[in-house]
Amino acid sequence: MSIETDAPEAAAADDSVEALATELGDAIADSPAYRRFEEAKAAVQNDEEAQARISEFEQLRQEFAMAKQAGQADQETMEKVQAAQQELHSLPVMREYVEAQDELEERLEALNRAISDPLAVDFGGKAGGCCHD
Repeated sequence: MSIETDAPEAAAADDSVEALATELGDAIADSPAYRRFEEAKAAVQNDEEAQARISEFEQLRQEFAMAKQAGQADQETMEKVQAAQQELHSLPVMREYVEAQDELEERLEALNRAISDPLAVDFGGKAGGCCHD
């Protein structure tokens, strides 16, 4: 067969794969794990205490990163960041968010494996040419 006669078949196969990918995306968006994640995310966004603690944690983390870059980071500063993170994660709304996020990530990793295994390619990892180290 020539390339010219294969072109319509290849285009149809590409369209079919794209349609399946869209269907998969829709199914993921309708899944309980994704809905739980979206609900938990909205709850965090609407929780004033969570938002205040997130801001505090982000500020401390940024200060620590800058101090580390300048060679001035110390154990006390790192402990403040860790304490702020623990306080943040102690909020029920944040615990639910982290659990929902973990559940969704596990589900997406399983789907990635299901897609990648027959292809011998890990699309969640680095997909490169044959000359990578």
